[in-house]
Amino acid sequence: MSGKSAKERLDQVHSHLTADPPQRQTGKRRAKAVNTLPADYSDVLGQVTTLQKIAATPDTDNRGYVRQKKAGKLWVQERIQQLLDPTSFRPVGSISGTVKWKKTSETMEEPVGFVPSNNVQGFGTLRGRKVILTADDFSIRAGHADGASTEKTVYMEKLAIALKLPIVKLVDGSSGGGSVTTIRTTGFSYIPPLPSFQYVVEQLNLGIPNLGAVVGPAIGLGAARVVACHFSVMAGDIGSLFNAGPDVVKNASFEEDLTPADLGGPGVHCTNGTIDNLAADEAECFEQLRTVLSYLPNSGTMLPPVVEPSDPTTRKSALLRSIIPRAKNRMYNARKIITEVVDLDSFFEIGALWGRTAIVGLARLGGKPVGIVSLNCEVNAGALDALGSQKIARMLKFLDIFNIPLVQFVDIPGYAIGTVAERNATMRHGISLATAYYSTTMPVFSVIIRRVYGVAGGLMLDCRDPRMRVAWPSGNWGSLPLEGGIEVGHSFELREIERQHGKQKRDERYAELESEYRRLMSPIRTANHFGVEEIIDPASTREICCQWVGHVYENLLPQRILERISGRLQPKFA
Repeated sequence: MSGKSAKERLDQVHSHLTADPPQRQTGKRRAKAVNTLPADYSDVLGQVTTLQKIAATPDTDNRGYVRQKKAGKLWVQERIQQLLDPTSFRPVGSISGTVKWKKTSETMEEPVGFVPSNNVQGFGTLRGRKVILTADDFSIRAGHADGASTEKTVYMEKLAIALKLPIVKLVDGSSGGGSVTTIRTTGFSYIPPLPSFQYVVEQLNLGIPNLGAVVGPAIGLGAARVVACHFSVMAGDIGSLFNAGPDVVKNASFEEDLTPADLGGPGVHCTNGTIDNLAADEAECFEQLRTVLSYLPNSGTMLPPVVEPSDPTTRKSALLRSIIPRAKNRMYNARKIITEVVDLDSFFEIGALWGRTAIVGLARLGGKPVGIVSLNCEVNAGALDALGSQKIARMLKFLDIFNIPLVQFVDIPGYAIGTVAERNATMRHGISLATAYYSTTMPVFSVIIRRVYGVAGGLMLDCRDPRMRVAWPSGNWGSLPLEGGIEVGHSFELREIERQHGKQKRDERYAELESEYRRLMSPIRTANHFGVEEIIDPASTREICCQWVGHVYENLLPQRILERISGRLQPKFA
């Protein structure tokens, strides 16, 4: 630095230090001071409060709000209040939306109009569990995209991963999906992006609970968001789901006079597996969401939540000794077996209205969450069809991703047979089920309660090594059921007897063979050859299952969690 420039800099500093004190303001200078901004930022905070109040207060004259109420639906803020624990909701992006501003001075302005974002998002608690919530506001543009919903949605999906928090999605509309009116607003059209789904898939595979409820028409992107969840439920009185609504369908496929319920109501999607469960109304939807979450950890690197048991683990059930009829072709109530074994009132069934040859759900044994799989002999004699295979396969992946052990009650005559079964690709879906059994790694305990036949029976019971299983004295197994099996194995002999001596002699020989095979197929003979590990008193099933589950939670799951954290174990749901 030159001497001249250094001197100039020193003179400048000196002038600052010796400047005259500020003079009292008068005239125009005083008027200018009146317009200075407040030191406590109350102007900004006041505007924030104003916009938040508008967003949280219904506009009862708005046609969208009127339409919402006429349809029998709760408004978005009412849903949040009913779902979450009282006063627990903390919004994120509470003033995002479209604001019309009025300039009040050179430096200040005030809002004179505000249309909030039509997707309300934030944090809250469900029975004390912190969650992330997204809820559509159908009263604003029927839930179609606005200026903030996409950015908010992507942000919250990322946040669920970063904070390892469950995310609950109340879908009513398109959840920010497109509308042709957007083209007029922007002045151009666009190739549809899907920026949030990579984070959704990541959540699903990390075991961060995704729980969705259909509380109105779920359309396009809204439909995709809820169907992608680990668990979904539809309000039967107001819910529907479709790729496109009735008006679009009418122009594309000429199907006229369709109502939302005709196109995609609970009678469609709660019976085909698109949506897991049906609820009577919004209140029951919310209760099912709370219940499912109570069985799940916050992420796949955590143990499922354990509660203090109120049901003794040593409780015996004498009813189970006689619940399986001695007549092999008679039915029984499979759900009664489940509820007798698990903790009282703890069984929560998933997918009761679809894939009805199978029963799956969540329960507790000694206060510890378990998954339940059973066959349903009251539907198609328990033969596993395409939808039943899909339902069990989905449940296996669900349990694997959340580190929940499986207890299954096995009575399976095999895969469904006949022309309908073949047209529905039963074997294709049956092998997909086999893949799910052998690619998942959660612990499995099997209780054989009656039949085990064919490929279907083999894959259910042979999917873990070593096998952990017990059998009831009603157990009956083999490569084929006797009904039909004798016909196949002795076809030539029986045919010749009938040809030479008549049908009566043929039937007598068939009865002799049947008696012989039933004697040889005694479960005790199988146990003599260690073909089954143990035959137990059915009344003791609960105690045995509780002991196994207790060991799993104490010794196996902690090691599994470490493997998940280290990345050595990476189960996949999606």
